[in-house]
Amino acid sequence: MSDLPNAGFPQQDHEHDPTGGQNPEIVEIADLSKRGYQYLKENRMVDAETCFAKIIERDGENNYALVGLGDAARKRGSFRDAVDYYKKCLVYHPGNNYALFGLADCYKALNQYQKAIEIWEQYLLHDNKNITVLTRVADAYRKVRDFRKSKAIYLRVLEMEGDNPYALIGLGHLHYDFKEYKDALMYWQKMVEMQGDSVDIRVLTSIGNCYRKLKQFEQGVPHFEKALEKEPNNFYALFGLADCYRGIGQQEKSLNYWNRIIEQDPRNKVILTRAGDAYRHLGDFKRASEYYERALNIEFDVYAVLGMAVIARLQGKHEDAIQSLRRLIQNDPKNYRLAIELSECYLASGDKQRALEALVEYQRLGIRNVYIQDMIARIQK
Repeated sequence: MSDLPNAGFPQQDHEHDPTGGQNPEIVEIADLSKRGYQYLKENRMVDAETCFAKIIERDGENNYALVGLGDAARKRGSFRDAVDYYKKCLVYHPGNNYALFGLADCYKALNQYQKAIEIWEQYLLHDNKNITVLTRVADAYRKVRDFRKSKAIYLRVLEMEGDNPYALIGLGHLHYDFKEYKDALMYWQKMVEMQGDSVDIRVLTSIGNCYRKLKQFEQGVPHFEKALEKEPNNFYALFGLADCYRGIGQQEKSLNYWNRIIEQDPRNKVILTRAGDAYRHLGDFKRASEYYERALNIEFDVYAVLGMAVIARLQGKHEDAIQSLRRLIQNDPKNYRLAIELSECYLASGDKQRALEALVEYQRLGIRNVYIQDMIARIQK
């Protein structure tokens, strides 16, 4: 959802002949420039670059041509080439707004957020009320996890324009990134209030994800369902619904959505493992094992092996499960779920002392875990 359209960026104005028709060569350069930018709008990159290159042959410092070549490279995804053109323009024309915009946007695309911030803030020295730039800076501060600066700038945008969607969406992401899910919900729900049925599908899945994180699974379901109405094969909506039904304990419904994802992506080992878990909870160990094995045939997956160990325990194959879990713990000693399942295996085999030792061994790592502590208390009682 963070990759929003570049609405609000200023566009270079080529509607009027800046020469007054006095010099034929300058008139021709202006015409090439005008056509080049028209080609850019039409996504005819080769034609646009041809026009701008002809200008550069005659005037190597022409700001319109250098920015135009930068824009064409940026649209093609050649961000490093674009950076070179924008920088060259700024050498000859320091402070050129169009070059600054393009350069900052390239740094953002290259994940060089600190450089992008520096460029945008350079622009804001001359125009501190440009909402597009302000939201870009807030987005960049969010990416570098500077909560305070990011929030302050988003709120400044909302003071200027109370229903600005970029600021509302950005604030939602900011709070979500810092696990403040209730605050994230407040901003994203405002988007739904403003836009109703036309709201972006990513807002709906983001709201659903907040409810998932808050473990309020039933409230997440309708938002993912609305997202699926808009886009029936949307991965995030299918995943969200499957996970919500898993959280509610309705494994059969969750399987419907896990399997719909697998139809689209049969080699997704994470989803295969989730589906295996659902079959295991339903007592269909044969089908569960098939899904776990499919996942493991793609790549090693600790949770697929864990699922197989749980099945072994439930089938009374305690020693097989214990040996498998011991191997997993050697490679992933901090995974509390492995320690708990190993303890369950010892309990199932009647060895209460070793069940307790498996949990104490985990605690020696210096990690406090409420699930480990609860199980120790249960065994001791």
